[in-house]
Amino acid sequence: MNNLTSLFKVQNPGMLTLLQDGGRYGAFNNGLTNGGPLDNTAFYWANRLCHNQPNDAMLEVSLGGLTLIACIDSIIALTGADMPLTINGHAKALWQSHFVKAGDVIELGYAVHGLRSYLAVYGGFSVTNEVLGDCFGSSATVCRENIGGLHGDGSKLVAGDMLMCSTDKLAHQNREHDNKAIKSIVRLKLPCKQQPQYHDAIVLRTILSYQQQHFSALQQRLFFSSEYQVSANCDRMGYRLTGKAIKSKINGILSEGICHGAVQIPSDGQPIVLLNDRQTIGGYPKIGSVIAFDTAKLAQAKQGSSVRFEAISMEEAHNLFHLNRSLLMRTELIECS
Repeated sequence: MNNLTSLFKVQNPGMLTLLQDGGRYGAFNNGLTNGGPLDNTAFYWANRLCHNQPNDAMLEVSLGGLTLIACIDSIIALTGADMPLTINGHAKALWQSHFVKAGDVIELGYAVHGLRSYLAVYGGFSVTNEVLGDCFGSSATVCRENIGGLHGDGSKLVAGDMLMCSTDKLAHQNREHDNKAIKSIVRLKLPCKQQPQYHDAIVLRTILSYQQQHFSALQQRLFFSSEYQVSANCDRMGYRLTGKAIKSKINGILSEGICHGAVQIPSDGQPIVLLNDRQTIGGYPKIGSVIAFDTAKLAQAKQGSSVRFEAISMEEAHNLFHLNRSLLMRTELIECS
């Protein structure tokens, strides 16, 4: 068993708070999807702000309402949706790191813009080796599959849960900082111009799938020229949209593997964009696949938000991936005064 130490006690779990690391990969053959953060950009910056490794586990907070009690001195950072953050009742800025002391009360309000926030802590959250082994090496929570999370059963956080960190990991972090106290660690912030903005109208860049031949040229033009709205049926598995119905020449296909961002067109003609907790196989025809950079925007969209699709080529998607990755790597964090 890992040697773990308590970091926070959950006083109020909020609407939906899940433990997420970078995701669970290599288990599709067992019917297990990848899970992980819906907004990879916000997840990435939260870890960077806390001097963590890119895939260290943190909390994905949907809608808000989370309250934690700090058990030790540490550093936290909140990124993603515009979700008010207070420490002992004092408002704190998002997209930057903050010191917390044992006994401090950390509260998240409810999202004003966007839907999901990411709360990282110095050293990242940990689960026991037994839980990690039973969950195929990842703590990513997938409620639908009853896997991952604090207890390994896919459950969301509840009041009284204790969030832990490996003492070995904390010791390693301290050695990197010459065993100085937590207060000596540099606090960081992301420049305002680099902080993502979340809007009620988004464009999803989409690569046409090999099944596009099952949609006539007219239906494809209709799909890419229409405006859709986010319906009430949206979660970590996928977003159902409402708008112009798209008709396929076939009613279904043999079940096959489904990629992240796949746009399924069921019999009612209303698109479904599949996300991290999607099923591993499905039998609806797919008109295309949304690039990951844009599914993150969709995951921050609330019910009623406007959605349009834009067709791009595989080469354009490849270029966008590398441009966005290069921008992340070149962006410098600012030291807080």
